[in-house]
Amino acid sequence: MSTNVKGLIDRVYREYLEPADDINSYTTVHTTINSSITTVKYVDSLLTSEEEDVLDAGTVIEIDQELLHCTAVDTVNNEITVIRAVRGTTADSHDAGAVIKIAPAFTRKAVFDAIGDQIANLYPTLYAVETKTLTSGTGYSLIGTYGSDVDDSNYLVTPIKAISQYTDWSSGSDQTGLTFKGVAVEMVDLPNPFVWTDDTSTERTKTYTTGPDVVHALQWVGIAAGHTAYVTFKKKFKQPILESETLVSIGLEDEYEAIVMAGAAAHLLSGRDIPAATADFVTDQLAVATYPVGSSSNIRNGLLSYQRYLIEQAKKDLKARYPEPVALNQITYPT
Repeated sequence: MSTNVKGLIDRVYREYLEPADDINSYTTVHTTINSSITTVKYVDSLLTSEEEDVLDAGTVIEIDQELLHCTAVDTVNNEITVIRAVRGTTADSHDAGAVIKIAPAFTRKAVFDAIGDQIANLYPTLYAVETKTLTSGTGYSLIGTYGSDVDDSNYLVTPIKAISQYTDWSSGSDQTGLTFKGVAVEMVDLPNPFVWTDDTSTERTKTYTTGPDVVHALQWVGIAAGHTAYVTFKKKFKQPILESETLVSIGLEDEYEAIVMAGAAAHLLSGRDIPAATADFVTDQLAVATYPVGSSSNIRNGLLSYQRYLIEQAKKDLKARYPEPVALNQITYPT
């Protein structure tokens, strides 16, 4: 399983887009380059003379997510003169040893974007889950910390359950044992930015500049202020911005990886004239996953059918782990 988005991208290439016998021609960066340099020194020992000939004016190469346009190649000094950041990509620094793909069939930026779209579109069919430790208050309690984008509580959707180590319903005192009981809560959508005055008479502002345009608060029912409660929420998945982001941070569980991969591969292969080696490779991969592509089904439809099958399995798992709570007068009561 992958730990971050980079690993997930690599899996899509390895398991769907790049059969071992049909890998793009590539070499590596010999010397680290910054975001403005226009000469890339490459390692020639990884290229045949025919592949080196391809590195001529007009060829597009890829380093990490950046696409570069070759204007000249010096095969004596192993240097490529390039125009940086073409086709909507961004110029970046690249370490020595970074892979240089020559005229890639599937660019890394395209794979990254396809994965991001798939993750964002999982909700509302599937959802992430987060449990927050909160303190009950009088009136509403803001979820998160004041300031700008200091948390991702705007991705929360609705409470699933809330419990507290609390049994004396008349006085609201905590119990010293290990028994927890359910607490009724209501989540309130507030405008973004939201301005309020705290208990020290200081004006505070909570603002989100990315993600859902909302600030959330909880209203507590039947529990005195000042008690610790553990509230589990449904949560939207965060669309990744960097390859270094962990799958945990964006809400992606291990079982969702295959769903995202199949959807991204289907998107990338849609409408393309797929090489026979790639078509056979994808078919074999689906067969290994016990979901063979029938003779009447093309590769894209096979991948989408496989994705739907995985989604149904994930939905059943979510339903078993998190039964839908009961809502009465807009207040959520755990089941």
